[in-house]
Amino acid sequence: MAKQQEHLRKPEWLKIKLNTNKEYTGLKKMMREKRLHTVCEEAKCPNIHECWASRKTATFMILGDVCTRGCRFCAVKTGMPTELDWQEPERVAESVELMGLRHVVVTAVARDDLKDGGAAVFAETIRAIRRRVPFCTVEVLPSDMKGDYESLHTLMDAKPDIFNHNIETVRRLTKRVRARATYDRSLQLLKRVKEISPNTPTKSSIMVGLGEEKEEIIQAMDDLLAHDVDIMTIGQYLQPTKKHLEVVRYYHPDEFAELKEIALEKGFRHCEAGPLVRSSYHADEQVNEAARKRQMQMEE
Repeated sequence: MAKQQEHLRKPEWLKIKLNTNKEYTGLKKMMREKRLHTVCEEAKCPNIHECWASRKTATFMILGDVCTRGCRFCAVKTGMPTELDWQEPERVAESVELMGLRHVVVTAVARDDLKDGGAAVFAETIRAIRRRVPFCTVEVLPSDMKGDYESLHTLMDAKPDIFNHNIETVRRLTKRVRARATYDRSLQLLKRVKEISPNTPTKSSIMVGLGEEKEEIIQAMDDLLAHDVDIMTIGQYLQPTKKHLEVVRYYHPDEFAELKEIALEKGFRHCEAGPLVRSSYHADEQVNEAARKRQMQMEE
């Protein structure tokens, strides 16, 4: 047992330097004043100080801070939400404007209590951001909306610049890791986005360190490509609390570099892979093409 604990001690490359400068504290203060939630805080993202303090980027989490699902890897609160705040989209847009963002990620808790899974609020948030900051590109990261494609159409009608939905893990581990979600439903959702909007880039992410085999990771890559996914991110799973799934092993940075090389060779347009990579990590760097395209459309 002692040997196993020693093996699973967090390695040096996962230790981060905190940067709580005025950019970080100022952004945190504004989030509280606007009564906004970020997945950066709720999910205990290890990159929060880099993104908030250095890059001035953030991933807004709409539809409240209580999720109707209880995924075994996620630190977001679980329960039954009691409210739907239709003023939230405008508050998010105002914050984006005040921060001077050029790219923003909008995600949400899963709202299985809502008929459309929150798609209408997603759409209004996109439109509110566009009204205030026309050149800002918007990436969305919704739940699977229980596979309801009418809800997906509602969201896609607002024309997000990137559609992101995570399969989270390999097929074999999905039931153990995710709650009320299936591997195939997530793949079908990503495929359907391309059918609705062929030119919208799609993106998905997996965590490693949960007990998957390398061959299963490669199969997940093939599955995503078979469903026309353009961008993939791969990061190390970190146990947020003792109540969540334990880390089976930590991948070395060289292993992430190899996985990135494999993904790009297989045909992904872009891949981020590393110990601290998360779905929204350096998202601003992944959308240069989308940003240029949007600016040209608005200048025509």
